[in-house]
Amino acid sequence: MPRTKGGYVTRRRRNRILKLAKGYFGSKHTLYKVANQQVMKSLTYAYRDRRTKKRNFRKLWIARINAAARLNGLSYNTLMHGLKLANIEINRKMLSEIAISDPAGFTSLCDTAKSKLN
Repeated sequence: MPRTKGGYVTRRRRNRILKLAKGYFGSKHTLYKVANQQVMKSLTYAYRDRRTKKRNFRKLWIARINAAARLNGLSYNTLMHGLKLANIEINRKMLSEIAISDPAGFTSLCDTAKSKLN
């Protein structure tokens, strides 16, 4: 059987991995085998954390809304229930932004929710 040498295809594949591993510490950016393992692990982390990021931001928005709602004498879930009864459809991201940048506007939303609850 004829001898097969690692031609330009193999070199191109290895260089693509080493390019992805640029900036890694130690031999993880120079040795192909170690770099390949780390790149595969890194891509796994990237895939997982793109989903985790969405959860973390939602938790942050809910914590901010809860803190602002408690300043207005409501808990988070009573505020959200009151807003639902008042047919105010506003997402949590925007509610948290209103709570931070426009406290007076958030207070008016809380008053609307309170009036619908009673």
